Amino acid sequence: QVQLVESGGGLVQAGGSLRLSCAASGRTVSIYAMGWFRQAPGKEREFVAAINWSGGGTYYADSVKGRFTISRDNAKNTVYLQMNSLKPEDTAVYYCAARTYYGGSYSSAAAYNYWGQGTQVTVSS
Repeated sequence: QVQLVESGGGLVQAGGSLRLSCAASGRTVSIYAMGWFRQAPGKEREFVAAINWSGGGTYYADSVKGRFTISRDNAKNTVYLQMNSLKPEDTAVYYCAARTYYGGSYSSAAAYNYWGQGTQVTVSS
């Protein structure tokens, strides 16, 4: 089992920045990749970014490329999402996710088997 706890959400003005953190505990040695997803009211959960836990390869949704950066600290078992140039359309609940097996798309929510509780990000115009 892997437990995930997100932090760092909040209210920010358009153009501002926030950094989300996700701390993993439990069987962290089994983590293959971690990702961030988001869900806005009335919309489906969508992929934001992902990182391969060992190699560090990163993947981004087109909507956040150039604005968001995912990174990890293996020693702290923590993944970060640095969000810059935030827009009102970035408003959503952001979820951290982990997968413990190889295969499947990094951008598919179905490929992740552990999820955090979510943290609210609100961007005002």
